[in-house]
Amino acid sequence: MANLTIPAEERNLTPDQVEKLDKRRHWGLTCQVLGGQFAFFAVLLTLWSGQDMTYSPGWVHPMFYYNIFCVILAVIFFGYGTYLKRGNLDFLD
Repeated sequence: MANLTIPAEERNLTPDQVEKLDKRRHWGLTCQVLGGQFAFFAVLLTLWSGQDMTYSPGWVHPMFYYNIFCVILAVIFFGYGTYLKRGNLDFLD
């Protein structure tokens, strides 16, 4: 009998396709972890970027730019990781 917890398109995969699927999901988890780390560092950089915005003259705010860069990388990595990890979730069974 077929395992009904597995999505229909994944029930008849060859071993090579299963390995490729597992590798894709592993890279998705890796990208999600990187996105979480970038988000954590963006929160920490908020302390310095606030001070940078207050005391730096003109348009020279390097810590603010680093903070924005970290936020953008966090969103990209987390979104791409979620896209790669789509399908049946490993830990909900």
